[in-house]
Amino acid sequence: MLYFAWLRERVGVSREEFDLPETVRTVSELLDYLPSRGPGHVAALQSRRTVRCSVNQEFADPGTPVRPGDEVGLFPPVTGG
Repeated sequence: MLYFAWLRERVGVSREEFDLPETVRTVSELLDYLPSRGPGHVAALQSRRTVRCSVNQEFADPGTPVRPGDEVGLFPPVTGG
């Protein structure tokens, strides 16, 4: 897992590795699971609509599969000018 910007600040780390529970098969299920990892994760994921996700460096939607060994990144929405 990679955390960027304010998500990194709330979780308290920029990167962590852990084994996925067997019940976690999609991005949505991963986002449901992450708050169980601690209060920083709860704070980071209070409003899931303000969190974007990538799987293996590709933008991912809630139904995107997540497999052991995948690189998953969480980041705030990107804005431009």
